[in-house]
Amino acid sequence: QVQLVESGGGLVQAGGSLRLSCQASGRTFSTYGMAWIRQGPGKEREFVARINWSGGVTYYADSVKGRCTISRDNAKNTVYLQMNSLKPEDTAVYYCAASAYPSGGYYYSSYDYWGQGTQVTVSS
Repeated sequence: QVQLVESGGGLVQAGGSLRLSCQASGRTFSTYGMAWIRQGPGKEREFVARINWSGGVTYYADSVKGRCTISRDNAKNTVYLQMNSLKPEDTAVYYCAASAYPSGGYYYSSYDYWGQGTQVTVSS
């Protein structure tokens, strides 16, 4: 069982930055692929970024490429999402998710554990 708790969301002006954190419980965190997934108001869920078990392989949605960086610290059971040059369209609830696939999954159904989400609001 893995429990995920996100933090770091908030209200920021366009062009600003936020760093989201996801603290995981459990001894097997280092074997899980991790992802950040968001859902904006009236929008479908969207993969933002994905990282494999070691942190050596990452994936970014085109909408955030060049502005966001996903990373993980397996010693601290934590995954991060650094977001820069934020835009109003980045406004969403951001969820951290863990997949038993070490490379992380391509589908939402690949993710076995989800956090409660943290709200990010970007004002124009």
